[in-house]
Amino acid sequence: MAGALIVGSSIQEIREALGAVSSLEGEKVVLAYGKAAENEALSKLGVKVYKLNSSHPDHIVKAVEQLFEKFKPSIIIGWITKNNRAALSYFAGLHDIPMATDVTELGIEGDHVVYKRGFLSERAIAREKIPTPAVVLINQKVFAPVEAEASAQVEEIHVEEEKVVLKEVKPKMLSGINLEDAEIIVGVGRGFKKKEDLQLAFKLAELLGAQVGASRPIAADYKWLPEDAWIGISGKRVAPKLYIAIGISGAPQHMAGVMNSKIIVAINKDKSAPIFKQADYGVVADLYQFLPVLIKKLEERKKK
Repeated sequence: MAGALIVGSSIQEIREALGAVSSLEGEKVVLAYGKAAENEALSKLGVKVYKLNSSHPDHIVKAVEQLFEKFKPSIIIGWITKNNRAALSYFAGLHDIPMATDVTELGIEGDHVVYKRGFLSERAIAREKIPTPAVVLINQKVFAPVEAEASAQVEEIHVEEEKVVLKEVKPKMLSGINLEDAEIIVGVGRGFKKKEDLQLAFKLAELLGAQVGASRPIAADYKWLPEDAWIGISGKRVAPKLYIAIGISGAPQHMAGVMNSKIIVAINKDKSAPIFKQADYGVVADLYQFLPVLIKKLEERKKK
């Protein structure tokens, strides 16, 4: 048993997962689903690629089962995204395979996977090991991506249709953004008094070329933004070059989702807010007074 099965819905995810297992002996095989399955860059990954024209976790599980049976990989690996977590945890449970999540360092020692991961909302780091075969979910933008341009063999993989008849689908409201790939994110929290006021954050994001994300209350409780804008330990984990947190107190559950940001800027009127202890830069100010001034300055600079 050797090699790795890389599972991903974006080319960047696949390249980083390939980078994470670059030192592992054996064949590397890719299962690309969703948007990645439509990307022409699949033909330049330099490894064998199977594309699945679906993002449904049940379909991903079935495709992984086919490839696992065929190639017997030591590691099944991908980013810790919602679909990967749902599909691969189900697969691991069905086949009694150990699983590691939030991995930031990875290696092989004999027949074990050794890795580091954060816990206690990223306040501590643990070094652990599990036997192979293993499922490993890595944090994004941690491992150096493989930039291979060699030709790859690409095949379509098919899975059996569900026996259950689907009568209706009511999709959740989604923003259509991809926070995982964003280089600049403007995060909004309970400092905003009403939904309409979020336009201040969207205007700032427009000027910076950024995406807008949210803390749990904004997306889950108030539902002012779609669920895929939720950043935190139960939402999305992001790693932008710049994260601007506006009106966010800095609860551990939220900060766990942004700890891999290169720079964190906090704007909060409460000088004792916990987020200031983890921010690189802090602004103690009322967002309703500060943001209009900041937006005006950026607009003036853009006109020059």
